[in-house]
Amino acid sequence: MSTTLIDKLMMLPVLLPLLTGALLVLQREQHHERKWWLNLGSTLVLLVVASALVWLTDAHSSPWPQGIGVYLAGNWAAPFGIVLVVDRLAALLLLLTAVMAVMALLFASAHWGRLGVHFHSLFQFLLMGINGAFLTGDLFNLFVFFELMLAASYGLVLHGSGVTRLRAGMQYIVVNLVASAFFLIGVALIYANTGTLNMADLARLLPQLAGDELSLLEVGIAILAVAFLVKSAAWPLNFWLPTTYAAASPPVAAMLVVMTKVGVYVIYRLWLLWFSADSVEGLGAELLLWGGMATLLFGAIGMLASQDMGHMGGYSAVISSGTLLAALGFGQPGLVTAALFYLLSSTLALGAFLLLAELVERSRSQTDLVLALSLEAFMVEDSPRDPVGVSIPAAMAFLGLSFAACALVLTGMPPLSGFVAKFVLFDTLLTPPGDAPGAGHWLLLVLVILSGLAATIAMMRFGVRAFWAADRGSLPALRPVEAAPVAALVLGCVLMTVLAGPIMAYLERTTEALYQPERYIERILSVPAKPGPTTEDVR
Repeated sequence: MSTTLIDKLMMLPVLLPLLTGALLVLQREQHHERKWWLNLGSTLVLLVVASALVWLTDAHSSPWPQGIGVYLAGNWAAPFGIVLVVDRLAALLLLLTAVMAVMALLFASAHWGRLGVHFHSLFQFLLMGINGAFLTGDLFNLFVFFELMLAASYGLVLHGSGVTRLRAGMQYIVVNLVASAFFLIGVALIYANTGTLNMADLARLLPQLAGDELSLLEVGIAILAVAFLVKSAAWPLNFWLPTTYAAASPPVAAMLVVMTKVGVYVIYRLWLLWFSADSVEGLGAELLLWGGMATLLFGAIGMLASQDMGHMGGYSAVISSGTLLAALGFGQPGLVTAALFYLLSSTLALGAFLLLAELVERSRSQTDLVLALSLEAFMVEDSPRDPVGVSIPAAMAFLGLSFAACALVLTGMPPLSGFVAKFVLFDTLLTPPGDAPGAGHWLLLVLVILSGLAATIAMMRFGVRAFWAADRGSLPALRPVEAAPVAALVLGCVLMTVLAGPIMAYLERTTEALYQPERYIERILSVPAKPGPTTEDVR
């Protein structure tokens, strides 16, 4: 395969969902099965493409210098044109998104994909926004992809109707519209001071600014950070998250987990790219560190107060975000490596946990599966009903074991991947380079332990009530198409435990590249535009 074709591979995670989503809009709502197959087929192709990008960015014989692929979408050299960039971190998160999307679609095939209109097209537009946010190399297109992702998520959060979902969805929409306004204001201030929105070009210019220019730029970056902190669920900007996670349909809630990680990704990307410059070295470090710890504490308290799996899943996401933000605030590469392993593990486990929530609650409540609005008004020909098929044997045993596995990962108990992540995190906290652990190191260690203890208490309490003390008149109808995604995500956590060595080595290479921003900057700004045809070529 030529280098040109390999470079164009970076366009597929954006173009394929766009074209598939447009095609799905043209399909009538009655053709549920056809739309599902188109959606699943496109997402499986994205899974293959993301796997190829992971290999290309990390291969010894990578066609891209330093494993960083750059594609000039309009054939305009940076910083003037649209640039797509893929490195180890972006490729890894593209793969994680594709895995979660496939599992969510499999689960949705039972009935959630048939409740309401345009579920499948919105799902593809959501993937386009998420993938574009991971790949873009400039702030303006990051804003565009963020808005596309959020616009699709508005419809998906409201998907299925119901008063609770509508109330949570309206809150989610309002909060994110305000965050988008902050995003736009921050971008405008940055552009007014620097004349560029290319991330690499901004990193190059930052050390040259001083005085009022630097102060105004810091204000722009601070306003921009508010939008990212809202999306990454940092306290106190995360009040919307637990209710939204609990109210959304299970496949949508699983994708919301990935969306929260988009905010974390942007903070990691921009922090390590921009703030290594001497002029802004200390900007916001304390905010990230102490804000992350406050988020951890808030999530632990919320976990203890939760009585259902939806809210427990939401507060688990808050705990995850707090850990990731605090780890970045210390500025230690080892902590970033441990945090990235924790990100992968917690995302897989939390996705399985939120999908599992409906299956556990099904025998106690069927009301969530009923639409409050007339389906005829949405051109859906038949009313929602239990999925047809053959129930799998030992349903309660499967649910109990899956719940226990998710709980072990999310609480950080041995022997699964959550324990590996926290063990590496603790080891790095207790052995900082060239110094003894400080008060911040000990405080984060204590908060992580306490948050794990709070999650353990909450999940044990719910597990006893759901699997031991419950008086069930009938067992839930558990279908293979619903059990398979949960089992696959749990198996992913098991594989992460078994393959912890190779995965950690990959993440160490990822962190090493993140802490060498000059390579990223030089790679993007040095890619020339391809020459156009000459007069002789035209003749």
